[in-house]
Amino acid sequence: MKLCIGGFAMFRLTDKQIAEYFQRSYTSVDGLWFMKIEERYDFDTALDIDKNVWKVFPKIQARTMKSLCGLGYGIEALREAIEAKHTIEKYGFEIETTKSGDSFTCLVTECPWFNLMVKSGREHLAHKVGEAICEIEYPVWATEFGDSLRFTMEGKLCSGSKCCIMTFTETKLSKK
Repeated sequence: MKLCIGGFAMFRLTDKQIAEYFQRSYTSVDGLWFMKIEERYDFDTALDIDKNVWKVFPKIQARTMKSLCGLGYGIEALREAIEAKHTIEKYGFEIETTKSGDSFTCLVTECPWFNLMVKSGREHLAHKVGEAICEIEYPVWATEFGDSLRFTMEGKLCSGSKCCIMTFTETKLSKK
């Protein structure tokens, strides 16, 4: 594929290379803005601001994924969206769906965000970030697929567990 700017062919990139470019840009800007806020203020202030970002950003991601994949509402649509998100963002994961179909568990064995923190020598801060961000991000994803969807998290890689254990459940609302 040729990308042209102003009529001039600048690069010859494959779809995979384009995706990698955006993947690296996305992860780099997330980490960079955090570190710049931290430099100016401190870690706790940067994390507090990051929490506010992650109260909104997953709404954008979930709505975009719903639109791109033609998904509706409910637990099955959420499962498909989480699977797509984790595949695109290069998580190592497995999804287990209950026989009743009213819940699924995502077992994350490889987290790109945690790996970046380890690589940058900030592993000692990873549990604070994971505790704050994942506990905000995934409930937002759930609510974008229905008010009856709930999220719970048990193990966390960044807290020393072998994997993150994220469960999404559809609660049946009783009519009174």
